[in-house]
Amino acid sequence: MDARDAQETLEHVTERGGRYVALLISILAAMLALVEVSGGNAEQDATTNNITAANLWSFYQAKTIRRSNLQQLTEMVELDLPDLSPERAERTRKRLEAWRATAARYESEPETNEGRKELAARAKAAEEARDRALAADNMFDYGSASLQLAIVLASASIVIGIMWLAWLAGGVGLIGVTFALLGWFAPTLIPL
Repeated sequence: MDARDAQETLEHVTERGGRYVALLISILAAMLALVEVSGGNAEQDATTNNITAANLWSFYQAKTIRRSNLQQLTEMVELDLPDLSPERAERTRKRLEAWRATAARYESEPETNEGRKELAARAKAAEEARDRALAADNMFDYGSASLQLAIVLASASIVIGIMWLAWLAGGVGLIGVTFALLGWFAPTLIPL
């Protein structure tokens, strides 16, 4: 084999390797696009669930205030009950029973899912969904950063002609894909 044959063989290997690296860059870029979209969706889900939880806790507070006011009013009126005429005392007892029923409804109202107990459960579920979406967003952020770094390394391997950079890019790309998979399927598995 003479120098010209060696040069042609080297150029052939470099050209073929460059094609593989270009394919690697294309795959990494496609994964990056998916991860970026998923991260954006996770961020929107976190915001939506945070707003939902805040609204539910506000509704819970309103129910608590209403219930407390009714309970205090009931207690105050009960103190005056012995001083009332029998007819007025009977009407007042009926009103007290209505207030107690309303206070009980404020505590738990499964028909409308708007009692304090139901509101607290709904708010906690929204908080859990928010926390899961935030964890997913973090995983997607790490995945995105890893994939971007992998694309840079793969591009540098073509420009410089050092193939081990392409292998390193593939490894960093796998780390990015792993973070993306965690974001999709188990965002709370690793607390970051």
